[in-house]
Amino acid sequence: MEDIKLSIDSCLKFISKDSIAGYETQVKACSETLHNGTGKGNDFLGWLNLPSSVTAEFLADIKATAADLRANCDVVVVAGIGGSYLGAKAVIDSLSNSFAWLQDQKPIIVYAGNNIGEDYLAELTEFLSDKKFGIINISKSGTTTETALAFRLLKTQLEKQMGKAEAKKRIVAITDKAKGALRTLSTKEGYKTYVIPDNVGGRFSVLTPVGLLPIAVAGLDVDSLIAGAQRMEKVCGLNTPFAENIAAIYAATRNELYRNGKKIEILVNFQPKLHYFAEWWKQLFGESEGKDNKGIFNAAVDFTTDLHSMGQWIQEGERSIFETVLSIKKPNKTMMVPSDADNLDGLNFLAGKHVDEVNKMAELGTMLAHVDGGVPNLKVEIPELNAYYIGQLIYFFEKACGISGYLLEVNPFNQPGVEAYKKNMFALLNKPGYEAESKAIQARLK
Repeated sequence: MEDIKLSIDSCLKFISKDSIAGYETQVKACSETLHNGTGKGNDFLGWLNLPSSVTAEFLADIKATAADLRANCDVVVVAGIGGSYLGAKAVIDSLSNSFAWLQDQKPIIVYAGNNIGEDYLAELTEFLSDKKFGIINISKSGTTTETALAFRLLKTQLEKQMGKAEAKKRIVAITDKAKGALRTLSTKEGYKTYVIPDNVGGRFSVLTPVGLLPIAVAGLDVDSLIAGAQRMEKVCGLNTPFAENIAAIYAATRNELYRNGKKIEILVNFQPKLHYFAEWWKQLFGESEGKDNKGIFNAAVDFTTDLHSMGQWIQEGERSIFETVLSIKKPNKTMMVPSDADNLDGLNFLAGKHVDEVNKMAELGTMLAHVDGGVPNLKVEIPELNAYYIGQLIYFFEKACGISGYLLEVNPFNQPGVEAYKKNMFALLNKPGYEAESKAIQARLK
């Protein structure tokens, strides 16, 4: 089978091959730091060899739990925030029929605990009021405000609709192995549980039960997903030569562009199914690298849709950007452009062509135009959109992120800045223990 491929040819108008090759020693040192566990954040490196550590027995257990939820639920609510839901949603949206939710395919997967919108939560509970539903609650601590609030509401509703005995059969908790509010509750109530490994941070957790269980509930092939990640673990391994290691080349190229004034990276797709994959990618790199007043700003666009909005800025705005294009080599379905006798829309020149050929020429034309407009382009080619290659893509970006963060000389595995809003929110809500912060904020607001 093919592997995903990386091309940086379009970047060489802006940076040289020699400048990229000059990163070889640095990248080797960063990779050794990762694999030896001697760098910052070394207590969160469990993702590094995670694919190769997944066993058939573990996947069988995940699939059995998923089958039970699928058999007994019309809807499954995935409750989590950040990495506790984005990875699962990225994979599910990438690999599912775009209109499955309209085709009576069950169970429907919906999400909660990723916002505090009262209208959203009220509408969700209304939607579930006549449904057989289950909950996958994902939280290491069990006290993350957004997720804990949603779970409290959903648990109360499920117990009212089904009774407590039946409700506990439809709740699965993915949490810490020994401590925390959700672990305590799960033990008390008798929920089925899975462990979030201590050494895997949320944004790197899609190949743990955090991602695998919802993905399996959606009926997708978790075996192939893991197999793809295992393949990429080898392809991007410590002993892979720099020139053949696509994660190393990607990390080096984006850092060289950054050092040459390209401060914004835009992840581009020409396949709308990849929208939430880009959302996962944004968290992966943004939360890993945005520290110490450094880091590439991560954005994403869906083309050709956003060519009719952001396309103008990308083509002629400030030249502080570069793009990484996700390109699907072969679509999963076939559709031809028909001929029309009147040809009022002027599209008969496309008659007999595959829609994907039109899309590919839009992709190529856009890349050429943007490079001419001063925007370097990297290209990640994915042979086809399936679980195996999404698994490859996940690990590729994770490994590149770890290397890139160390090249930038930050800790890629913490997120101290995320706590700032929480302290203010808790103080404003008068949470016990935040009295001093509350007084300080009230003084500021006077």
